[in-house]
Amino acid sequence: MPAGAEFRRAAADPILTLTVRRKVYRPERSEPVEAVRDLVVSVRGGETLCLIGPSGAGKTTTLRILLGLDRDYEGSLTTRPDLRIGMVFQEPRLLPWRTVEENVRLSLPRPERRQSLDALFDELGLSAWRDRYPRALSLGMARRVALARALALAPGLLVLDEPFVSLDDAAAASLRAAVFGSAGSRGAAVLMVTHNVPEALAVADRLLLLSGRPASLVADVPLRTPKLDRGRDWGEAMRRDLAAKYPGTVAGA
Repeated sequence: MPAGAEFRRAAADPILTLTVRRKVYRPERSEPVEAVRDLVVSVRGGETLCLIGPSGAGKTTTLRILLGLDRDYEGSLTTRPDLRIGMVFQEPRLLPWRTVEENVRLSLPRPERRQSLDALFDELGLSAWRDRYPRALSLGMARRVALARALALAPGLLVLDEPFVSLDDAAAASLRAAVFGSAGSRGAAVLMVTHNVPEALAVADRLLLLSGRPASLVADVPLRTPKLDRGRDWGEAMRRDLAAKYPGTVAGA
């Protein structure tokens, strides 16, 4: 097999595949709630995959299972043996009694905590904030620290749970550029949960559209138009088309 063909085949192989046949919550004093049913999420190396669905559909539940935080489900999770996953939650979840740099270093395995972080802090515009405490940070800056914490792990997969929600347009655009610029320069795949369909259309290689609860796969939509060619008119046309085909998912997102 030619070297180029072998590389393309390897890049197309999933680095992670999650299959959830059924996930049910069983509260003590109420009826069981089925959150996810017959859902498969497969991520390939270097791609950006956006997960879109109505509020309460089970997207965060799916992420918790994928991250190994919830093992009470029917299904399976397979990953590339050496895969590292970095996670950025909606809330930065920084330790208030630790500096910015300490928050980032504490996320690393102990043998790696003394590595240089100069390039990473420069890249994310955090160099001047290394010795500051979280209380001195805006929400946008705090999320940059959370991103630095995830990227310091050198992840093959970066998982984002609505990382730009509640930011103003300028802060969201700045952080989005930092996220995807940093992930792209490292060759990391990105799996992002978002309600913002135009945002997903701008950054994704593929969309996974989910139904309402219990979450199941409605459509797997590849976006083949080069990202540099995705102008406002293209985005509006794509959104209208998706809303017409999948009104329960796109219109409700």
